[in-house]
Amino acid sequence: MKARAVLFSVSVLALAWAGVASAETTSAAPAAGPDATPASEDGAKAHRVQEVVVTAERRSTTLQTTGISAAVLTGADLQKQQITDVEKLQFATPSMTLQSFGQGNDFNIRGVGKGETNSSVSVGVITYRDGVAAFPGYFQSEPYYDIANVEVLRGPQGTFIGQNAIGGAIFITEANPNFNGMHGYLQGQVGSYDDLGLQGAVNLPISDTLAARVAFNAEHRESYFQVTGSAGQSAGELKSGSGRFSLLWTPTPKLTVLLKEDLNDINLGGYPDSPATATTDPRRISSNMHNYSEDLFSRTVLDASYIFDNGMKLRSVSGYQLGRTAANYDLDGGSALSWAINDHVTERVYSEEINLLSPADKPITWIAGLYYLHNTMTYPSQSTPGYEINEPGIIDFYFTGKQVDHTFAQFGQLSFNLPGGLQIQAGLRHADSVNGNDIDWTYAFPGFVFPLTQHQAEHDSKVTGKLAINWTADANNFLYAFVATGHKFGGVNVPIAPGPAPIIKPEDVTDYEAGWKNVSMGGRLRTQIDAYYYDYKNFEVSVGNPLVPTSNLIQTVPSPTKLYGVEFQQRAVFGDLSFDWTGSLSHSKLGKFFAADTRTPGIAPSCNPTTGPAFSNCVELTGHRQVYAPSFTFHAGAQYVFRLGNGTLTPRLDYGHVGSQWATVFENTALGDQIPERNLLSGQVVYASGSYLLTAYGWNLTDQHYISGVSAGLRFMGAPRLYGIRLLKTF
Repeated sequence: MKARAVLFSVSVLALAWAGVASAETTSAAPAAGPDATPASEDGAKAHRVQEVVVTAERRSTTLQTTGISAAVLTGADLQKQQITDVEKLQFATPSMTLQSFGQGNDFNIRGVGKGETNSSVSVGVITYRDGVAAFPGYFQSEPYYDIANVEVLRGPQGTFIGQNAIGGAIFITEANPNFNGMHGYLQGQVGSYDDLGLQGAVNLPISDTLAARVAFNAEHRESYFQVTGSAGQSAGELKSGSGRFSLLWTPTPKLTVLLKEDLNDINLGGYPDSPATATTDPRRISSNMHNYSEDLFSRTVLDASYIFDNGMKLRSVSGYQLGRTAANYDLDGGSALSWAINDHVTERVYSEEINLLSPADKPITWIAGLYYLHNTMTYPSQSTPGYEINEPGIIDFYFTGKQVDHTFAQFGQLSFNLPGGLQIQAGLRHADSVNGNDIDWTYAFPGFVFPLTQHQAEHDSKVTGKLAINWTADANNFLYAFVATGHKFGGVNVPIAPGPAPIIKPEDVTDYEAGWKNVSMGGRLRTQIDAYYYDYKNFEVSVGNPLVPTSNLIQTVPSPTKLYGVEFQQRAVFGDLSFDWTGSLSHSKLGKFFAADTRTPGIAPSCNPTTGPAFSNCVELTGHRQVYAPSFTFHAGAQYVFRLGNGTLTPRLDYGHVGSQWATVFENTALGDQIPERNLLSGQVVYASGSYLLTAYGWNLTDQHYISGVSAGLRFMGAPRLYGIRLLKTF
């Protein structure tokens, strides 16, 4: 019954709770496991905020002395703030939003990323897991378990990541095997909505040169929706199972080989939705469609590095990912009509990155790299088409075939370390990309069928990069300023008539940015402040398909879009008391632009994107805000450690705010375009004694009924109040 799925969500964080319980922020290195030193055993550490490490520039550098805007959350941080998946991450980092639409999630950082859940549109915020770019768009529901750290990089990462990181990137490092003896943990969870979970991990040193790690994560939870009109359905019910095997081989001190294999089977029973214009409780869903959803995928990563006698390092990271996603759900968000969608996609991603790094302790350091990625999405031609939208008796729209993207890039960066703590960095990346479709489309109306064939490819080539000046003024103050460029390749729109489909133009951004990082009060307080200004060209806008209004097309804003803002982060530790807060203020404004809103009645004689004219549903959008760009985000958290004989009791509260934002550039509140602000209060109390940890937790304590995303006239709801108990045993 419930026990058929139980979470193995290990969070190296959970193991690190021995240190967390003493109010310490630990290092971001993969030592956030059971081998981490509890803060209670190191009085000096317990009274200062510990430094964290980032790998954004392919070296392990401290965040304090790296000229980037980033938030780093260790495994312990994730555990403390109850961040178990990507959707919850937005409540703990500044300027980040995530719109959840069931199968896909759209990342946006500072309003830049992806504003349309469409496989023809490339992502603008890419996720890396253990050095490999994860599936772009689909398969984003992988749980956070056995994690060493998460780095959220803000702004275009044009040198080291390239076209899919015009808005930023997320680096997830999973816990690695080590040679510190056999150890691990097991954790059980019981919670609201009949939630049952089990998670665990074990580290196995096999010899002096070979070590393995096995982790697992499974959970079963009933749906928190009340679905009527779909008898026997389990929309929103979670059945999740994941497993990971890692093998570390170090035959010599110079050679390191790390192999990881991840498997995930995540079933949500469907994606309950309702019309964006509805005023009813978003958790009460009316549906007359069969609801179903399942993501089944795997990832293999081979990371090998060799250090030469002169200190130079050669590294290769190879990745292979295979996934199948399938979903059926109600496309009109109710039971009055019969619009339905079914989607069946198989995706394969091959990737390879090779780095050559100079020794890090020289006046001039450098890194050179090559990168290749090949991504194929296949929509099977079976009795069930790969992708289908239908309203019986009105239209049946479906396609089969495949979409292929591949990229080849070369990149490099030079760093000049000058006297007085000055450093000048210059990086460039050249990328060639091809985006192509080989698809058969069919529009079937009563009495006739309108077939279309699309064999179309778009080639894109671009140079991006970064020029930066960094200054380590003293041991406690670091300042930086840079100009960086980002690029996202275009693509091919859905065809709506014979002939070539409309082209989606590439997007380009120039980022002017400066920041200050400070350590004060004897290491008890760490501060980051940054400011940015974007000059953004060809911002993508989603507009309705005139033939199938529930399907969208992509247009680009012909005039530059301006975005600017400030962000701050602070962490403080005063003995047993610790707290942290982050925030962002931002502003965005579209350039001169007209677009047809197919949701409103009337047909304009023409709707030129530059000249309009404004008429009927040809709307002038000049000055409108960027989609998914809230003006204000904020997070604050605090905890205190009470010492009780041989144990500790640590209560913690977290508050996350994501301001209101627009789901479309039309900003039509009456049509459901506005996503209201989200205010989530969460907390937990942890009792630690010996090798046991008992946690009582609560997420969204005020039970805010908030909307997690709006797409194609539908709204999707975020998680309600969730609470329960976890018991962890380390060994």
